[in-house]
Amino acid sequence: MSSLTMNDLAAPLGLLRLLAADFAGLPAMNVDVSTIFPNTLELISHDDFGAFEAWRSALDIEADSVSYAEQSGGRTRVLKAETNHTGVRLCLIAYTHSHQHTEGEVAA
Repeated sequence: MSSLTMNDLAAPLGLLRLLAADFAGLPAMNVDVSTIFPNTLELISHDDFGAFEAWRSALDIEADSVSYAEQSGGRTRVLKAETNHTGVRLCLIAYTHSHQHTEGEVAA
């Protein structure tokens, strides 16, 4: 059992509250706050690189700091960026299907 309390998650949860208020018009993202990394807030988008870009721009994260990768044999594209915001590690992550692969196609 974890010895952490909800107070130990106050920083990323407080940041989430701040972001929800300050950027209420931005696309909704999946949110992850974990007892494994209690000072990290992840905002995750599935099938929408546009949402990732909107958040990246709003948070003033430099475009050249975004990493790109592929997984699942090239079937999934991944964008990642992170910044420190009010002392919290804020990670933006986006996943989308590659247009190079169609359903039923097997990657080489």
